[in-house]
Amino acid sequence: MSIKDKVAIIGMGCTKFGELWDMGADDLIIEAAYEAYEDAGIGPDAIEAAWVGTTTSGMGGTTLTNPLKLRDIPVTRVENFCATAMDALRNAVYGVASGEFEIALALGYEKLKDHGGRGLPISRFHPTLNYGRTAPGMFSLPCARYFEKYGANKETLAKIAVKNHKNGAKNPKAHFQREITIEQAMNAPIIAWPLGLYDCCPTTDGAAAAIICPAGMAKRFNPDYVLIKAVTLAVDSMYPALRPEHDFLHWPATVAAGRAAYKQVGISNPLKELSLAEVHDCFTITELLIYEDLGLCEKGQAKEFIDAGVFEADGEMPVNVSGGLKSFGHPVGASGLRMVYEIYKQLQGKADKRQLPKVELGLAHNLGGPPQVSAVTILGR
Repeated sequence: MSIKDKVAIIGMGCTKFGELWDMGADDLIIEAAYEAYEDAGIGPDAIEAAWVGTTTSGMGGTTLTNPLKLRDIPVTRVENFCATAMDALRNAVYGVASGEFEIALALGYEKLKDHGGRGLPISRFHPTLNYGRTAPGMFSLPCARYFEKYGANKETLAKIAVKNHKNGAKNPKAHFQREITIEQAMNAPIIAWPLGLYDCCPTTDGAAAAIICPAGMAKRFNPDYVLIKAVTLAVDSMYPALRPEHDFLHWPATVAAGRAAYKQVGISNPLKELSLAEVHDCFTITELLIYEDLGLCEKGQAKEFIDAGVFEADGEMPVNVSGGLKSFGHPVGASGLRMVYEIYKQLQGKADKRQLPKVELGLAHNLGGPPQVSAVTILGR
């Protein structure tokens, strides 16, 4: 059974992402929600249910109800690693599709710059398997292995970083809004070999929101609505003890979530049938592996496609035209909805300097863990 075309997005909002020292979590939530309200042409009283995504910045539904003054409606907090925001949307979509609610809000946010630590906190994971681990350290493992097996190199990753910074320079809501050169990316300080500074996304604050309703009602609120074509989620393990056959050259959860989404929409050739994709480039190597896991190219072919410019904004399959996590950063509870926001704007023809000439179907993807948690959302008109 497919969710295709049963639910529509009628409004979205997104804060600027960055080191937002002068804004608290409540400020982020309010800004994202009220942009979405205005876009949908409704007020807060129209919301019948809400799902809020955050990993470290709040507990329970009151995280949302207090700043938005929502009263006497069900509000659920969602936490699912880096797929948190997209999973909040997935839950809201099925809540509306079930017929229980007509208008629902999904909102994701995170205030990482107020955390006090460096990077993302991982102490809550396995006490032995994760001792001393960092996110760059974990993603450096598949990077080194991919280099050895398929012949990619630091210049391959540098081209991804340059692409995403170039795209982000056109996005007023991005954390980083400047271009970089191949030389800068390749000569940057090493964070976890072979990943350098420009291979890593920044630690960032931000929020994004979506308002949804049954597709048949959407025109009542916003004639420029966008349809949900697929929302999928897959969870797996990457620990060698639990998945001894894992080769660290792909993410099985991404493969599974992508295939499930394609099945819902009826996509057989994503490279040809998708207009663009926003994928989880927490590190440049992550984006490279996602190309292959989502079937945009065959295993081991990513370097060839990158060299040919396939994933550039003016290429055959634009990826991360927003600037990606590389330019936006990764406030964990917000990133998935921020990606959906870019697809939403592109489908409406409202992406300003980033607007692509012809957009019919767009894919947004998150990858988190360990373990592996992967979410895929496909939108269309």
